[in-house]
Amino acid sequence: MTPLWIPPLLAFLIGSIPFGLIIAKSKGINIREHGSGNIGATNVLRVVGKKYGITCLILDLLKGLIPTMAGISLITYAGASGAMGLSFLSPLAHETTQGQAQALHILTALATILGHNYSPWIAFKGGKGIATSAGALIALMPAGVLILILVWVALFYATKYVSVASIGAALSLPFITLFGSWFHGKFPDGNWNKPLFIFSIVIALLATWRHRSNIKNLLNGTEHRFEKKKK
Repeated sequence: MTPLWIPPLLAFLIGSIPFGLIIAKSKGINIREHGSGNIGATNVLRVVGKKYGITCLILDLLKGLIPTMAGISLITYAGASGAMGLSFLSPLAHETTQGQAQALHILTALATILGHNYSPWIAFKGGKGIATSAGALIALMPAGVLILILVWVALFYATKYVSVASIGAALSLPFITLFGSWFHGKFPDGNWNKPLFIFSIVIALLATWRHRSNIKNLLNGTEHRFEKKKK
């Protein structure tokens, strides 16, 4: 039976792997000295190239998805449903109460995001956590992520700013979480996932805080905007 503290600890360590820095260094570039100085996929795409940015995006997403799925599988409760787990880990599962299990799932998801944002390997600095947060959310609320993606895409195509799309999607997350609980009829019996709602608020605030330099650039009119290259 897996100790309850193992999933959050492993999630933080996996989340702290600075894939953007590693990918850029493989091309002889210190990503922290170019572009926005951020190690996330957007800056890797701008500085190193499209395929490297996409690779970074996928890896950052997976380091949010896989640890959270592992946490869901290793910490279970009777009647659990709706989240994604790794079935091969079931023999190692620790069964506990619904409230404790849901709280630990959220703690595991938050740990991997904090690992990305404040990696101990690079002086507790990191990215903005959008891709890693998306990975964690796919495990926790896969249907909700589809709505979140639609919000992000709509805002990006309307503004051409990645930062606006990311901040807007993050701020919509608590409302999407509440809508999901209402849609599945969880409110009447009080059996809705309260830790997930609290997590959605934390993620929204954290994502906005990590984008504070982008907000300043938007206000100053200096934020990078994606435009189609003229032929």
